Amino acid sequence: MPQLTKELILEAFRRMGEIAHERGLQLEVSLYGGAVMLLVYNSRAITKDVDAVIVPEVEGREIVAVVAKEFGFDRDWLNSDVSQFLAPVGAKRPLAKEFQGLKVSVPTASYLLALKAMASRRALPGYSGDEADLRFLLRKMNIGTVAEVQSHIDRYFPDDVLPDQHAALIKSILGEVHSDDR
Repeated sequence: MPQLTKELILEAFRRMGEIAHERGLQLEVSLYGGAVMLLVYNSRAITKDVDAVIVPEVEGREIVAVVAKEFGFDRDWLNSDVSQFLAPVGAKRPLAKEFQGLKVSVPTASYLLALKAMASRRALPGYSGDEADLRFLLRKMNIGTVAEVQSHIDRYFPDDVLPDQHAALIKSILGEVHSDDR
């Protein structure tokens, strides 16, 4: 499968919208994770997949499969695995790029930070984890404490407390971010 760059993802979205339009559909894709870091913040050059929720799901999955075949992507290049981690009500905004037949939205920085903080996956061989994304968001949002991170979590996951292990990782990253600023 080719590396998923910003240009390649946008071209795949253009094609998805084209197919949807030809079929008389309007697809809605809500992006999360690494694809947002790539498309919105330019904080990375590639992503391994696109975490998204697509509506209508059945027709959307069919179109994703067509695009996968046309572009030589893995079948799950755009997958909804992230849906199990989403808040009941999240904060989204439109992607700054428009496509005929396809509306793309992304989480606000606050919601993305809450999602990334709750996941706080450490890097593994072949997987970058959430550390670089957290570092980027904490710096971008000028966050200085774990309590500030918890306040963002509280907006979307009011019954959840950042696990101690995740709080320790974030505290460590905050130490790095603020030592870089000196």
